[in-house]
Amino acid sequence: MTQAAWDDVEPLPVHSAPVPAYGTGSLADLLPTIGAHLGVPGCAAGIPELEPVDRACVFLIDGLGWEQLKAHPDEAPFLSSLISSSRGGTGRPITAGYPATTATSLASVGTGLPPGAHGLPGYTVRNPATGELMNQLRWNPWTKPRTWQPYPTIFQRAHEAGVRTAQVSAPHFESTPLTKIALSGGSFFGRLSGEDRMDLAAEQLAAGDRSLVYTYYSEVDGKGHRFGVDSDAWRGQLMYVDRLAQRLAEQLPPRSALYVTADHGMVDIAFDEQSRIDFDDDWELGAGVALLGGEGRARHVYAVPGAASDVLTVWREVLGEQFWIASRDEAIAAGWFGPQVDQRVYDRLGDVIAAARDDVVLIASRSEPKESLMVGNHGSMTPAEQLVPLLEVRS
Repeated sequence: MTQAAWDDVEPLPVHSAPVPAYGTGSLADLLPTIGAHLGVPGCAAGIPELEPVDRACVFLIDGLGWEQLKAHPDEAPFLSSLISSSRGGTGRPITAGYPATTATSLASVGTGLPPGAHGLPGYTVRNPATGELMNQLRWNPWTKPRTWQPYPTIFQRAHEAGVRTAQVSAPHFESTPLTKIALSGGSFFGRLSGEDRMDLAAEQLAAGDRSLVYTYYSEVDGKGHRFGVDSDAWRGQLMYVDRLAQRLAEQLPPRSALYVTADHGMVDIAFDEQSRIDFDDDWELGAGVALLGGEGRARHVYAVPGAASDVLTVWREVLGEQFWIASRDEAIAAGWFGPQVDQRVYDRLGDVIAAARDDVVLIASRSEPKESLMVGNHGSMTPAEQLVPLLEVRS
């Protein structure tokens, strides 16, 4: 690129990014709101449209964004029928939090805290103690879970307050570090089939005068990554999960509410050079970079010592018309990770943070070969990724 072309670039302003609705309508506000209604000490009702209830079940559908649900009413007739009556009749979605990715969102759900506090601010982030990238979904390399995320979960606090508390999910999730630091507390029940999970969630909901039950389904996200949200495979999963939600809703015991939500939405990215920018083949983007973290639409960039300012300048020049590019301190000041960032979390964030606005993805074809081949991607602050449903059924 010529110097004249560089001079013509006008980077997206950091403060133009649509920051998640922390405190009033994000995933981190859902369980504290339910906990406040159940009398759990220290919980505050951050989502004012939700009415108190004695028994609450949260059904989280991995990857089912609000925009994707709205675009497919025929495949999801039951879920679509709930929109107008949900969230106090407003029908409005909530936001995931930044980045809009599973590990971050599940930690926000379970702890009731934004990413800057719970400390899982991305798919992969640097561990300041080792200098290595840590995959927070797979928990690799291993680090002590309670050192990494020390806050109690809402489930633990509810259980201690005498609320019947249970998680119903796939059996292999029971002992994972992510479950322990984000979703533990009360009893865990592993069931393989979606139907069995719905039936058992309803049973557990009825088992206490005050109950909090969480259940989860992952394959909407799986099919989206592999085939895209415009695929028959994805639509088939949406049809299936719609039936699961209806099955659970029809079994609600008295004085109950079912809340259906998700951890993020998704964007399909074309397989061309304009849409898939390859970090591993771009010497300009790689100059001064020690580690590339995050994921394709929500990158943490860790500079070699002394190079952070230069890396920020180059990334803005190369990507600034398609990505919101911020320094660590700019992203914190703009509230991307919540109203505050704990000191232990500060150095986990990239020196430079890149969040995609356009339908592009920054892949790393050699160091991240599997992720680079995904059709559906997520992570950033666009409505397609950030907005998630908060659908409600009351008995």
